[in-house]
Order: sequence, then structure tokens, then C-alpha cells
Amino acid sequence: MLKFVKHHMESITGIEIYPLISLVIFFVFFVILFYWVITAKKDYITKVSNIPLENQNDSLS
Repeated sequence: MLKFVKHHMESITGIEIYPLISLVIFFVFFVILFYWVITAKKDYITKVSNIPLENQNDSLS
């Protein structure tokens, strides 16, 4: 099965750029995510991390 897919993909012209594009998108996404995590304010992180606990307390009342 894999040999069939690989042979079929080799017959498509210009397809070798797609793995590079997907790697760049993946890398850029995680660099931006890492930057956001490093620069996020501690108050915001605490507030967002307590949201599930607040919703649980509201449903029990």
C-alpha cells in the first residue's frame, strides 16, 4: 500500500514543496505559542486556569 502511494506521489510535479511548507507552519505555530506562554501575565494564567473550577461550583449549587 505504501509503495503505491509513494509511487503515485512521485509522479506529481512540484509536490516536494508541501512537506517543507507543513514543517514551516508547524514550527512557526509552536514558536508563536511558546512566545505567548512566556509573555503571558501571571494574573491571566491564574484566572483562566480557575475557570473549570468556578463552573463546577456553579453547577453544584
